[in-house]
Amino acid sequence: MNEIIRMNHILINQKANTWEEAIRLTGHPLVKSHAIDMEYVDNMVTSVKELGPYIVIMPHFALAHAAPGISVHQSEMSIATFPEGVCFDCDNDPVKVLICMACIDKTSHIDRLQKIANILMDETIIQRMCDCTSEQELYDIINTDGK
Repeated sequence: MNEIIRMNHILINQKANTWEEAIRLTGHPLVKSHAIDMEYVDNMVTSVKELGPYIVIMPHFALAHAAPGISVHQSEMSIATFPEGVCFDCDNDPVKVLICMACIDKTSHIDRLQKIANILMDETIIQRMCDCTSEQELYDIINTDGK
């Protein structure tokens, strides 16, 4: 698979009142495509409730995830942009780009995660993602810049 994130897993210009709503919204395309069950979305939310906003790994960017389990049917990622930002009550607020990552095991996602890390090396990438006016534009940034 050459895609880092599939077209049907991309949401742009979203609005969320809470971090929990943002995670649920971003995880929805994965549920819709049957990559995960709703239980996995609940697990991502529970992880933040129990461990704090550790998923906000850099300014304006969060990577939501939970442990692999029976609620994950396929290793996939989804992404949503929140140009107005979402507060996670941490130093890197507001989050403007959120990726949800689902893994069937502890290693199958490493290649994609490395590609995402490479994309995030560009200091302008979060703003470029938020400025996208179409899913295709964000798809091209992720799947071209990440190669």
